[in-house]
Amino acid sequence: MTKYIFVTGGVVSGLGKGITAASLGRLLKSRGLKVAAQKLDPYINVDSGTMSPYQHGEVYVTEDGAETDLDLGHYERFIDEDLNRYSNLTAGKVYWNVLNKERRGEYLGSTVQVIPHITDEIKAFIYRVGKHSDADVVITELGGTIGDIESQPFIEAARQVSLEVGRENSLFIHVTLVPYLRGSNEHKSKPTQHSVKELQDMGIHPDVIVLRSDEPIEDDGVMRKIALFCNVQPDCVIENRTVSCLYEAPLMLEAAGFSGVVCRRLGLDASAPALDEWREMVERMKHPSRAVTIGLVGKYTQLRDAYLSVAEALRHAGSALGAAVSVEWIDSERLTAENAEETLSPLDGILVPGGFGSRGIEGMILAAQYARANGKPYLGLCLGMQIAVIEFARHVAGLPDASSGEFDENCPHKVIDFMPGQSSGVDKGGTLRLGSYPCVAVPNTTLARCYGAAEIAERHRHRYEFNNDYRDVMRRAGLTLSGMSPDGTLVEAVELTGQPFYVGVQYHPEFKSRPNRPHPLFLGLVKAAL
Repeated sequence: MTKYIFVTGGVVSGLGKGITAASLGRLLKSRGLKVAAQKLDPYINVDSGTMSPYQHGEVYVTEDGAETDLDLGHYERFIDEDLNRYSNLTAGKVYWNVLNKERRGEYLGSTVQVIPHITDEIKAFIYRVGKHSDADVVITELGGTIGDIESQPFIEAARQVSLEVGRENSLFIHVTLVPYLRGSNEHKSKPTQHSVKELQDMGIHPDVIVLRSDEPIEDDGVMRKIALFCNVQPDCVIENRTVSCLYEAPLMLEAAGFSGVVCRRLGLDASAPALDEWREMVERMKHPSRAVTIGLVGKYTQLRDAYLSVAEALRHAGSALGAAVSVEWIDSERLTAENAEETLSPLDGILVPGGFGSRGIEGMILAAQYARANGKPYLGLCLGMQIAVIEFARHVAGLPDASSGEFDENCPHKVIDFMPGQSSGVDKGGTLRLGSYPCVAVPNTTLARCYGAAEIAERHRHRYEFNNDYRDVMRRAGLTLSGMSPDGTLVEAVELTGQPFYVGVQYHPEFKSRPNRPHPLFLGLVKAAL
């Protein structure tokens, strides 16, 4: 029978429930188990797609086009399994589904209530991911912090699942903060005790407690006190310290016996974890032999989680090449013609990531222009490709007024625009070009050399496209259209083939990079920068 693990968080938000869940997934997979992971978010948005990156970080896109929470990126990178639309559920989606069923008369005239209708919808989603992937273990992270009003239906649904499948087939892991008071030089267990008590008041008794701390918990008395007052076995209190390398977390947790405790509690007869390859990868990351600096020029740099997958993909590539990649975060609004040389010349490479809206666009265009004019390695992702096209049109192809229809609807040369039949008169949510689409790489291009394959598939999240009316003029000016949709209607990638590395792609390759399998485009950028 499928086993169900629920990961909750207490005391404060941002403790790393997602990293804990992802680390456990990696450990269980290394024991030969098939693992599925999902995130339940209590906010009312139907998905993450319309939320500001400043509030919620990046929107992570799955192969089947679901716009999800960034924690799913951690799951995919750690567990190395492609997730899907069954991997992220929001309160908004729950109520949307329930209200639509009510309108269709599916409840046979019943009064629709939180219990059982809302909780039943949540439970059906929890069960569905395991059935869809035929998983041995389903790890479900419950978003928010214990005590949040909006989280209560999700907590109740998890409690009901545990009753339905049996306590022998379910497990609750509670991640809490153990603060360190420098004035008295001691860790304090009381916040954890209060958080567990609040969880118990909701009918859930955690089986494993994971203690987040920046300082090592050297006093065993703290661990014993938590075990005693929170009613768990002593070896079920696991320390989770802050580590210098994110991918060291599974190794640290396993050193405390994390996956062994979980397997024992769930009655899983699994082999010992095979972690040698993971250890070697972490050692490479921690002991690079050289260094490189990549400038990330974007509009959301004040919150680095907005570009989380991009930064991780750069680190993956650096590790494979024995290099430490330092990311220089450059606010595109502050990049001007006066400071461009001073800001960009020390960089080894430049990356312009995705984004929406006109704010900060001119700074990105300056970055693309500087990279092109100076032979600086450049990678443009989604918006970053469109920026490269606009810059090339303005300064090389003789179209000084070129822009995107997204930024200036009335400009005379919209080299980026809607495709025929598209318009701006649509709802914002869920209407982008989303998910995995095929792309054919043109032979003898940088794109083809990076991938080593003629046809690829990558994840998209955008609405505007390269305007086909400008194909000929851009080609004549020297821009290579190096990636096309199989039917030839969409330009998926552009490049300057004669430069060491100058590539723009309409998709988001960062979503498919893995720490033990870096993405070829990021490898190409970092290798050229080195």
